[in-house]
Amino acid sequence: MTTAYWMVLVAGLLPFWPTVASKLRRDYDNAAPRAGTDRLPPRQQRAYWAQLNAFEAFPLFAAAVIIAQLAGAVQPRVDALAVAFVACRVLYTLAYLYDKPTLRSLLWTGGLLCVIGLFVVAA
Repeated sequence: MTTAYWMVLVAGLLPFWPTVASKLRRDYDNAAPRAGTDRLPPRQQRAYWAQLNAFEAFPLFAAAVIIAQLAGAVQPRVDALAVAFVACRVLYTLAYLYDKPTLRSLLWTGGLLCVIGLFVVAA
């Protein structure tokens, strides 16, 4: 299995990291996990938002990796872009948790450029 495919697995698991962070609170009710997300403390609210964004970013990334692989793109480029995407997403989540909006936006853009790059190398 290629590095790029491993990065799809990692990216697919990334949303669960901020999920845990958003649920680490005394008043968390597992019977109604989505109730009250608007009343979370700021850091846990940002963790919840990071989780949602990770779920949103994943499908296009996974499709881009699969398409690049099937198109026979140069493997080291595909791997590098996939690793760079995951790195951007990890740093993006940290920037979200630590309330660094400008850095977060730059990292989001970097991740998007990696996905676009995967489509370009597949062309």
